[in-house]
Amino acid sequence: MTLQHPPPEPSHTPSGNKPLTKGRVVVAMSGGVDSCVAAALMKDRGYDVIGITMQLWNHGTEGEARFDSCCSLTDVHDARLAAHQIGIPHYVVNYEKEFKAGVVDYFAAEYAAGRTPNPCVMCNSKLKFDHLVDRARALGADWVATGHYARIVHHDDGRPCELYRGNDTAKDQSYFLFNLKQDMLRKTLFPLADLTKEEVRDIAGRYNLHTRNKHESQEICFVTGKRYTEFLERYYPEQTTARGDIVDRRGRVLGQHGGIHHFTVGQRKGLNIQSLTPKYVAEIDPVTRRVVVDDLENLVAGSFDVPTINWLDPAYLEYSGPIKAQVMVRYRSAPIPCLIVRRPSGAWRVDLAVGAKWITPGQAAVFYDGDRVLGGGFIGTMENRHVGIKRNEYFGAGSATLDDRPVGDTAGKSE
Repeated sequence: MTLQHPPPEPSHTPSGNKPLTKGRVVVAMSGGVDSCVAAALMKDRGYDVIGITMQLWNHGTEGEARFDSCCSLTDVHDARLAAHQIGIPHYVVNYEKEFKAGVVDYFAAEYAAGRTPNPCVMCNSKLKFDHLVDRARALGADWVATGHYARIVHHDDGRPCELYRGNDTAKDQSYFLFNLKQDMLRKTLFPLADLTKEEVRDIAGRYNLHTRNKHESQEICFVTGKRYTEFLERYYPEQTTARGDIVDRRGRVLGQHGGIHHFTVGQRKGLNIQSLTPKYVAEIDPVTRRVVVDDLENLVAGSFDVPTINWLDPAYLEYSGPIKAQVMVRYRSAPIPCLIVRRPSGAWRVDLAVGAKWITPGQAAVFYDGDRVLGGGFIGTMENRHVGIKRNEYFGAGSATLDDRPVGDTAGKSE
């Protein structure tokens, strides 16, 4: 099956902003240099800018005020001061209840189910953009803007919006945005789309923003203490107290563990077992509480399932043939050529052209056509055998091609 009318090429290029009449925009200001520069740029471009800081997690309730991470008191102060320097109104909105229900509880539940969560994806799609669009509507704003390094192409003729990688490949954040819906993309602007991190800091200096040299947090924003396991054991003891066995593929017990939340597929450290060869976590069974370990070469996967995929172009939902793409199975991992096939159950099977070692249930699998994000979902089961995709299957007539599948040729991507 092929689409009768595949979507045309993107019609707008460089800025990542739709060149329509400018109006009011709500800018999400986390207190970092990126969001502060985004707000300054939107004002400089003639928008009526309102800064919003989303209070997501109160570290003060844990007996210690935290000043060095995302969601900290320092970030709220930095966002407020930057808004004053830019000359825009600024509001702090409390979303702690929604954040706990949509992100923190999900984080704990995934580990309890033997999967490795991706809280940043969930935070962006289920909280930040969803609630930001609602808040913008309440404030009479036409747009929302954030400091993400990604690009959105809007069309004037009703075609779906398109999401692309940002210009700074080292900072590109499109991987975390695959779960956005069209109603969110239509209202969103990414003013940093064409900029590198160095250029953003230079712009912050020209605006005399105090966040110019602020360091970036690389941790899970709501986790206190040295390890996420300590957080889970403190707040979700009922999900972290069950112990179990560490076994090999034949079921031989090699040791015991203090809870499956300590493990992720591909992990080597912290197993505390005796073995003649290095062992890695291959499977985690949440029912028996067993952690299965194996040699590294046996962790190579040739395919995996994705229960549901959020396709940014709805045309994919009507497409029945195999879809050619590249998949990223972790943030900053190398894209792997793949075929995506819909199963009769409605789930999707992803066949890889080359085997991959770090396919982890619960992590995001994001599909690209060059720099364009096609969609993505969360990894389910995997097949730990690498057969690869035969070259004639991947490039031949047995699958959709760049000309007949529902994506645009990458030569037409915005630059």
